[in-house]
Amino acid sequence: MRMFWIGLLIGLVAMPPALLVAAAWYMLGVPGRSHHGALPGLTPEERDLAGRLRAHVVAIASEPHNIGHDEAVERAARHIERALEGLAYSIDRQVFSVRGSEVRNIEATREPRDTPAADTLIVGAHYDSFEDSPGANDNATGTAAVLELARLLERWQPRQTRLRFVLFVNEEPPYFMTRDMGSLRYAEALAARKERVTAMFSLETLGCYSDAPGSQKYPFPFGLMFPDRGDFVAFVGLTHSRPLVQETMRSFRSHTSFPTVGGVAPGIIPGIGWSDHWAFGQHGFQGVMVTDTAPFRYPHYHEPTDTPDKVDTERLARVVKGMERVVRDLVR
Repeated sequence: MRMFWIGLLIGLVAMPPALLVAAAWYMLGVPGRSHHGALPGLTPEERDLAGRLRAHVVAIASEPHNIGHDEAVERAARHIERALEGLAYSIDRQVFSVRGSEVRNIEATREPRDTPAADTLIVGAHYDSFEDSPGANDNATGTAAVLELARLLERWQPRQTRLRFVLFVNEEPPYFMTRDMGSLRYAEALAARKERVTAMFSLETLGCYSDAPGSQKYPFPFGLMFPDRGDFVAFVGLTHSRPLVQETMRSFRSHTSFPTVGGVAPGIIPGIGWSDHWAFGQHGFQGVMVTDTAPFRYPHYHEPTDTPDKVDTERLARVVKGMERVVRDLVR
């Protein structure tokens, strides 16, 4: 890894200035302006949403839940299914076996009003936790956000876009980037039936925010360009997803008063591909990770101390409402 960073630094120094500027613009140039200053007061809807989000986080992430903690991951899956089955969606499950354990992805679908040959927009998150971590921020926050977005959009039916809300199992190591990763199995199934996925949002580790200077870290060289306060939400994509990152940030910034950063980069940069959007990228689908930047900000990442009391559900509620507006903007 050290040699990688040395090689990257040499490459950047050797790059002609015009090319360096063009590369930086391509990766980090995004539309709109980030919100600065104090956040507006929470609306009554956002206060209610914060309470709902906290209830999901507590229900899912009061204990480690993954293969190895089979009963706990089953309890988490059943909570997700109960939350979705109370809504007006078609519910499906993708069941598979790994190391003698039967696990499942869980999907809620709304078909479009006008056409069966529809584009598909997916809002997803993984619900498993890492080893002995309860996984409150990583990733019960993303799971709770998907569940609440499904509720907020329940009465809305686009004309030409299929909506899928999906909760994935087995995102965490040792399954990440393997055949047993839940989102990779799911994306493979979509590709096999030639479903046209125009956007995938991976909601990943969304509950940690800080206004303190120095609370935000980055992989090199992004710390030279972005703020050192961990008060923002990030929109991150692999390079092929630049159009979707651009469209997403334009929408979020136009509607939501919350600090944002975003851009695209190759997957060799640490953190850029560390979520379920990576799996969709393997099949050419555009995906955006929406995140608080996980280990670059959150001190309890993958630790037994990642418990529900660490989650800032008020700021999470603001992000969820912003993503609701993004989904409404992007679909037809």
